[in-house]
Amino acid sequence: MPGLSSTNLLLMKNRQKNIYLYFIFGLFFSMAFQNMLVAQDQIKGNAENGAKLFKKNCTACHSTDLTKKLIGPPLAGVTDRRSHEWLHKWIKDNKALRESGDKYAIANYEEYNQLEMNLFPQLSEQDIDDILAFTKNPPSPKEEKTLATETANFQQNDLGGATTKIIVLGFTLLAIILLGILFKLYTLIRLINTNTLEEYQAQKPAIKFSIDLSKVLERYRSVGYALIGFFFLAALYGVWDFLMGIDINKGYKPQQPIYFSHKIHTNNNSIDCQYCHSSAKYDKVSGIPTANVCMNCHMTITEYKGNYIEEGKSKEFYTKEIQKIYQSVGWDPSTRKYSGKTKPIQWVRIHNMPDFVYFNHSQHVVAGEEMIKKAKNVDIVCKACHGQVQEMDEVQMDNNFTMGWCINCHRTTVVNMENKYYIEYFSKLHEKLKKQYSNGKRDIKITVDAVGGIECGKCHY
Repeated sequence: MPGLSSTNLLLMKNRQKNIYLYFIFGLFFSMAFQNMLVAQDQIKGNAENGAKLFKKNCTACHSTDLTKKLIGPPLAGVTDRRSHEWLHKWIKDNKALRESGDKYAIANYEEYNQLEMNLFPQLSEQDIDDILAFTKNPPSPKEEKTLATETANFQQNDLGGATTKIIVLGFTLLAIILLGILFKLYTLIRLINTNTLEEYQAQKPAIKFSIDLSKVLERYRSVGYALIGFFFLAALYGVWDFLMGIDINKGYKPQQPIYFSHKIHTNNNSIDCQYCHSSAKYDKVSGIPTANVCMNCHMTITEYKGNYIEEGKSKEFYTKEIQKIYQSVGWDPSTRKYSGKTKPIQWVRIHNMPDFVYFNHSQHVVAGEEMIKKAKNVDIVCKACHGQVQEMDEVQMDNNFTMGWCINCHRTTVVNMENKYYIEYFSKLHEKLKKQYSNGKRDIKITVDAVGGIECGKCHY
């Protein structure tokens, strides 16, 4: 360019380069900032599904309140503190993230006394987004009954029943009083119509029997004997029916020291039966879970926040029952430490076979599971004997559990010949049974009674 010295040209070129550098840096930082915003917007999960996944996978260490610190840190606002990509890596495999040298992962590990967070490789990317959506924007709880409303409804229903009983009792008493008044009026009228007491007494109606009972008994002796025989047989049947009803406790529902709703745990929270009754698969008895099993969840679940409330109960009621577990195991939820002072829970047993009866849970739960479910048309083998426990607030005995009840089941339940247990130990017996009962048919159904299911020594020895 004319009129410009070489020095000026050099200065202009340097300024031009600086402008280009500023432009590139500005473009880079704007793109980085945009990527951060996009990363935050990438969390497009289902908060309701995230709440379920959080409850299932995370509540052992993190509070459902999200603002409280338990074993792990509070998770409220975690999506603002860490990037979307980092959170996915941390949740999937936090150990690998630490080993990669990530400073945030290492700092978090050191802050919480080097307690390793569980690995969750089974969670999909969408599952993690759902959980993060829950921590970012928890779904608002559904409209629930307040304690005052529940109490008012309960009192109203109870008052209605009591009022009806009072009205019926009042009318009964009024009828008795009216009958007494009528009798007194009748007596007064008779006294008015007589001149003396002797005349009044002479007018009293007297019932006279003019029938000769000896002749009647002589004439209808056979009928009398028949009636005596009938009443004797009826008495014998009554004694037999009484004896057969001993220890038949269908509907038995005792009050437990801690109120435990199977409906809340099994139905609403989808806890598997064998999580608590773990020995049912491996042992003779299903077992009563220890309070330590309860603490697996209730170490972090300190109060009831569910939507389901049984009639006559309240959230405060359920929360107080949780506190009873803490008293039993000596747990202080405020300090999160055990005191060492324990108090065993004296549960009242509901199902209890007599000592002379042998029953093995594992044999039915494992070996006979599939065929029992088909025979009884249930989705869980436990329901075949214990009924719809997932709908029971308080568990009760659902069947009679008599010998006849068991035998009828053995006569109608088909044996699964393809079961590995039977193939390994009773292959020769099954081949013999197939030949004996096949009658030229390929598909045969052998019930439990055919393999000794109704022999006395199987259950009584």
